[in-house]
Amino acid sequence: MSEIPAKAAEPEGPSGDAQAERPSGAPVAGETTGDAGGEGLGDMPPGHPPDETWQSSPPGSIYDYIKVASFSIGPDGLVDQWSTRAERLFGVAARDAVGKDPIEAFVPPELRAGGHRKMAEILDGREWTGVVPFRVPDEEGGAGPGMEGIAEVYVMPTGTEEGERAAVCIVVDVRALRQIETDLASSQAIFGQSPFGFLLFGTDLKVLRANRRFADVFGGGVEDQRGRTVHDYLPRHEADRMAAAMKRVLETGDAVTDMQIVGPAPGSADRRHWSINLYRVHSGSGRPIGVAGLGTDVTRRHAAAREAAQARRNLALLNEAGARIGNSLDLETTARELLDVAVPGFCDLASVDLYQGLLDGDEAPPGLADGSAELRRVAFASAVADAPFPDGSAPVDVGSVHRFAFTSPCADALRAARPRLTTAQDDESASRLTGGLIQSTLAVPMVAHDTVVGLAQFSRTKGSEPFGERDRALAVELAARAAVCIDNARLYRREHERALILQRSLLPPGDPEASGLDIACRYLPGNAATEVGGDWFDVIELPGHRTALVVGDVMGRGLRAAVAMGELRTAVRTLALLDLEPAEVLSALDEIARGLGSPAGPQQGTRAARKAADADLGEVYLATCVYAVYDAVTRRCTFANAGHLPPVLVEPGETALMLDVPPGMPLGVGGEPFEDVEVELPEGALLALYTDGLVESRDHPLDEGLNALVRALDDAPPALEDVCDHVLNSLDTHHGEDDIALLTARVQGLPAEHVGDWTLPRDPKSVGRARELACDQLRDWDLERLCDTAELLVSELVTNALRYGEGEIRLRLLLDRTLVCEVWDGGFVQPRRRRARDTDEGGRGLQLVGLLSAGWGSRRTPRGKTVWFELALPDGETEPMDAAEALLSLF
Repeated sequence: MSEIPAKAAEPEGPSGDAQAERPSGAPVAGETTGDAGGEGLGDMPPGHPPDETWQSSPPGSIYDYIKVASFSIGPDGLVDQWSTRAERLFGVAARDAVGKDPIEAFVPPELRAGGHRKMAEILDGREWTGVVPFRVPDEEGGAGPGMEGIAEVYVMPTGTEEGERAAVCIVVDVRALRQIETDLASSQAIFGQSPFGFLLFGTDLKVLRANRRFADVFGGGVEDQRGRTVHDYLPRHEADRMAAAMKRVLETGDAVTDMQIVGPAPGSADRRHWSINLYRVHSGSGRPIGVAGLGTDVTRRHAAAREAAQARRNLALLNEAGARIGNSLDLETTARELLDVAVPGFCDLASVDLYQGLLDGDEAPPGLADGSAELRRVAFASAVADAPFPDGSAPVDVGSVHRFAFTSPCADALRAARPRLTTAQDDESASRLTGGLIQSTLAVPMVAHDTVVGLAQFSRTKGSEPFGERDRALAVELAARAAVCIDNARLYRREHERALILQRSLLPPGDPEASGLDIACRYLPGNAATEVGGDWFDVIELPGHRTALVVGDVMGRGLRAAVAMGELRTAVRTLALLDLEPAEVLSALDEIARGLGSPAGPQQGTRAARKAADADLGEVYLATCVYAVYDAVTRRCTFANAGHLPPVLVEPGETALMLDVPPGMPLGVGGEPFEDVEVELPEGALLALYTDGLVESRDHPLDEGLNALVRALDDAPPALEDVCDHVLNSLDTHHGEDDIALLTARVQGLPAEHVGDWTLPRDPKSVGRARELACDQLRDWDLERLCDTAELLVSELVTNALRYGEGEIRLRLLLDRTLVCEVWDGGFVQPRRRRARDTDEGGRGLQLVGLLSAGWGSRRTPRGKTVWFELALPDGETEPMDAAEALLSLF
């Protein structure tokens, strides 16, 4: 049996024939003469399997790692055979080694003497083993150092056919052995002391070796791991995935890095995460011998990554909340925006409840402190495909008003103003109500400016990750942001409603009525941000069945403009009752407008306006206004304009035209007088007054809008209400840039048979004649029930005209919705009502007129004055006051 195993497939000579370097019949020890199957073993029994000891070593044996060579020494002490491995070990070809003395050729000079003695002993038949330094001479055979090394030599005596003594030498490179020892020690240190789990799988994917770290994690000793597969350590689906990866590595040689595997560790239900690296392991000859696996527990890394991802998600949600919540000043919209952000990114179901009292404007509704106040569900959102509440038993619908039970977690959260986390185990009733769908709920009070305005509830269903502390903090932040926006929207709604109530209170209530006119009007506020403005219109009844039509626009928006508009409107109504001419009304309004910005009032404002250096332009109020007075008897209308757009008149059968009314300066500018323009309006004519919001916007210039208005009035339907709708639909009225006021009037003059007009001389007999004319006219109008009262009052007014007036006396009776009696004279002195003393014989006439009439007054005319009184028409139910009783009541 040979002591020198050799690879049968590898030739021992340079020519590839192992017989080339040895004498015939002297095979190198250990070499076979047949193939690897053992055919050269002729002395073995037939059918007996060959002994593995005699098989040739496959590629990847130990001899691929250590440097082993052989050569033989003849009887003369010279090299007679030199193997191929010796050529590789010493770097000397056989032709340069055969025939040389190995001591002289390879041993350093200082050791040659001992080497010759050892050679003599070997040739005497003695075996020898030892470590010998050697030096390979340079190519020229000079004295250069050449290659040096240390070889372990095993010398075995042999004999030749002639019986002479020879020797076979087996040489091993000590340096290669030391390197192998170092590598084995390093490998053992790395394998055994590694803090990571290490496995070596064979080609059958069974464990060949495991380190201590792996055994500590999965239990058992190191030797207990041998023969196991990945299915013994991992759940089936993960084991199948890893086995497939190992097969792929074994077949292709492509390494797998950072393969994520999830599974429970032995003795624990916690899920662990491992990062697996797989690579193929080869023998020295390159033959695959298995797969190495290095596993690292990355559970903490995954937890940190999950927390980082959750933090990023929370930041993204907060960024989204900042961008989406609060874009509207509508409460319900803001609540829905909160739920759009939260569902499904943060939770599966969510709802928002707000205190009903706060929504109604009550700053401290009952039950606010203890959480028992009424709440209204303003929003609800669900990411669950099916309804979360079985059998339609949802406790609260959107828009419903409800209360939380005093002992409920929601009421507790409202009382303490702190979030409450409840789980299905904590609230079994809620769990039954939701069919066991809800896993946990966060009830978060919505606090804004230290006031709890409502409650937001966030719920997660079973299967979702339960709420943590980060989730609680995120929910509080989301609710706080939404609460501030909702509270701002609530405050805006409150202030806006107050301002809107103020503005609407300053507009005519309902449909205005006027004598001799059919009135229709429209007022369109701007959008939600500009709904309160300074546009207004008014219809004012004047004595003598006359009507004042007013349309104005205070420049600017908001509450200040609405307040200024209210002051101007009140001033217009006051001035109109004085029966001033339109130009005089606007002049007085101009003075008032200039005084609006001064705390001292109009007088101080007028003086300050004359000093430009002291004027505060930030407090200047400017307004435009058109004021018209229509007389139903004469169908004449007098206009005055203060910087406003011109009225539009549509006569029957004619096209619409804009009246040429001098525009004048806006109110508040001052310095310029206003002009009156009188226009006779035909029966059935249409008059339109409007503000600039109707005809002007950013997209439509003023000229274009005015032309569009004229065309719309040309094509208007007959009904007056339809005219307003047609105009608003035809023009661009949805721009939201300014308020829109539209006032239309259809002319219907007072019929001639409803007018009684007489001229009386300045004669005491005219008093009796006036009574006769009045009674006759009332009988013609079937108003005999008013004769006694009318006679008494007409007699009083005509008597006053005779005593205190001048010129002819004119008596006029007008019948429309009321009965009006007017007495005209040429005097300019206005009658003054005073209280008569008990001893006075006179001074009770005007008191009697005021007592018996629905109203009375006087106004100036171009040629004097007019004193009038008004009587309500009998309705068949109310009896007029008895004149005698009224007269006696004055005493």
